[in-house]
Amino acid sequence: MNPRTLLTRPWIWGFLAALLVWLVILAVSGQGGGQTVSLALSLAPYLIVVGIGQMLVVTAGPGNIDVSVGPVISLAGFVSVGATASTGSVVLGILAGIAAGLAVAAVSSVAILGLSVPPIIATLASGLVASSCTLALAEGFTALPDPGLRHLLNLRPAGIPLPAVAVAALTVLTVLLLRGTTYGRSLTAVGQNARAAERAGVPVTRVVAATYLASGALAGLTGALLATYIAPTPDLGTRYLLDSIAVVVIGGTLISGGRAVPVGVWGGALFFILLDGLVNLVGWSTAAQNLLKGCLVLFVLFLAGGGSRRPGPAPSRTRHRPPSGPPPHTFPTSTTPTSATPTSTTPTSTATTEGQTHG
Repeated sequence: MNPRTLLTRPWIWGFLAALLVWLVILAVSGQGGGQTVSLALSLAPYLIVVGIGQMLVVTAGPGNIDVSVGPVISLAGFVSVGATASTGSVVLGILAGIAAGLAVAAVSSVAILGLSVPPIIATLASGLVASSCTLALAEGFTALPDPGLRHLLNLRPAGIPLPAVAVAALTVLTVLLLRGTTYGRSLTAVGQNARAAERAGVPVTRVVAATYLASGALAGLTGALLATYIAPTPDLGTRYLLDSIAVVVIGGTLISGGRAVPVGVWGGALFFILLDGLVNLVGWSTAAQNLLKGCLVLFVLFLAGGGSRRPGPAPSRTRHRPPSGPPPHTFPTSTTPTSATPTSTTPTSTATTEGQTHG
């Protein structure tokens, strides 16, 4: 592929930023980079899963955003670990975490679509409800993550973490969903112009509702797996709120909607995970870490800005150009009318000319 053509891909900038940070880590640490990449591939899948859900919401059009994903992750972590401990079934525990995410997303969907509440307000309110439920569950919580599932999450077939392989398959399924299904095409149409999509027969309400439910389910799945991989805590999903939005934008998805780039979420997630490793390596303070993150994110967005703008239609230069000669299909007006040729031929010719000029 031509390098210039590659640079026009909206997802490439996240991977280039991740590569740059990785090279800096190598220069600072002076050690091999294989362990750094392996650690990044162990942590990135959880951010990618919730990022894909956020990507679907952002693709739905201007104003659509889900700020409840952070509280949902924390809530789903407690629900999943508790359900697994009480039932003895890992599958039921994971399904319970997904159900918690769906319940919060259903509240957001009803507020957005039924009560016309702005998405950021609706998801913020539902996130506050989820946070309250999390604090209630955290009091006296004694259940422990399932060791079998934790062992599974730490498996590394061929040196690659098993969660990374599973999330890569999820990314492929997301690409196929967006390109080859009615839902995917409808979501893109709604994100580009919801009113036009509705006039074309697209069920806008159902598409948007399904999108928020998918985001809630993926956030719940992230919480269920992350609580097993680390531990269930009330602030488990705090960092994933802003990071899930940033990786979507850095990955090339249009913040104005209408274009989703699932592969780009990988680049954005690897960038953020490696960046966390870099700032921890140099021992910077939290304020300095946030400053560096903000500057690098702005830099990447600046580089990718040219490819993230949706091109508008080219202006027509001939639309209002007056005709240069006599219009076709008209007849000359007779200057000497007789009784056999009525004088109404003149207005007929004029009307024909005017209709073709404005057409």
